[in-house]
Amino acid sequence: MNRAQLGAALRALRVASGKEAKAVARSALMSPSKLSKIENAKLAASATDVERILTAIGVSDEVKAEYTEAARASATEATAWRLLKRIGVHKGQQATKALEAQMSTLRLFQPALVPGLLQTPEYIRAVLQRHNLSEDSLSRTINGRLERQAVLYDNAKSLRFIITEPVLRWRIVPPQMMAAQLDRIVSISRLSHVDIYVVPLRIQQRDIANHAFVIRDDRMATVETVHAEVVVTDPRDVGLYVEKFEGFERVALSGDHMRGLVEGIRDDFLREQETG
Repeated sequence: MNRAQLGAALRALRVASGKEAKAVARSALMSPSKLSKIENAKLAASATDVERILTAIGVSDEVKAEYTEAARASATEATAWRLLKRIGVHKGQQATKALEAQMSTLRLFQPALVPGLLQTPEYIRAVLQRHNLSEDSLSRTINGRLERQAVLYDNAKSLRFIITEPVLRWRIVPPQMMAAQLDRIVSISRLSHVDIYVVPLRIQQRDIANHAFVIRDDRMATVETVHAEVVVTDPRDVGLYVEKFEGFERVALSGDHMRGLVEGIRDDFLREQETG
């Protein structure tokens, strides 16, 4: 859990408790301004800060222990996947949902997989099964990701996705399910506030699709690596990710051209299913 996710989770817990920020801040021995900065990821919360905030809110000792440990990890701005797995992958989905509820603009670049917000249930299950989760944890995490997808229908937000063509061809699930996944991408692309771009293989490229990243409101970028999730908040570094996103956006297909490419690949999967 990174700084932004932790802040969003603390805010969600406070709101759910019905307690006002001033009262929580007073009980936590901090100023309302400091609490606001922690909740909005403008200030990293120490483990002591988190413990005091959660004590003021009145959560259970178990919840307090989990978020205090997350605070210790988030101080490095990198959260190892093994820590998230220990805390509960489904709780990571809850924290991300809270973060997405607060943002107004999302830009996501994904060169390896269909973005989580666009995934079908079957695709989600196939992706998560790599992590050897228990069936209960797997089900809760799938449900958490599906619940997050409600943000797609909030037309007050601007959501922009860029994926590379190999993503559409990477066989995470059988052909028929891949066809259904591509149909979903086409369907979501017709929402007025959602833009989906595909970088085609046939176009000469000047940049490299290194890894996935998400930019939220130009104030933070989240980078997925093999071992951890890294959060970037320095405006100069966030700007590098914005520049990279816009570079791929300029050479990507969108609208009917994008849908034509996706539908062509979908039809290939359907023909393969029929002859298989």
